[in-house]
Amino acid sequence: MSRVCELTGKKAMVGNNVSHALNRTKRKFDANLMTKRFYIPEEDKWITLKVSASALKNINRNGISAVIKEARANGFLTK
Repeated sequence: MSRVCELTGKKAMVGNNVSHALNRTKRKFDANLMTKRFYIPEEDKWITLKVSASALKNINRNGISAVIKEARANGFLTK
């Protein structure tokens, strides 16, 4: 499975390592992802999602139901 947040669509970015001599080499900035289980009371079931830290903050702030509804509207969550 790819390293993409299922709620926000965040994924790896590409950048440079810059040495003291200003030599540049390519590197990858991975998204801060974790696998979490969430209980959805409206559907009376548990779901497992791979979410970023910022998506987890949104869930804590707005609730899992509102965040999932918004993600489905934006086309990120198809489950």
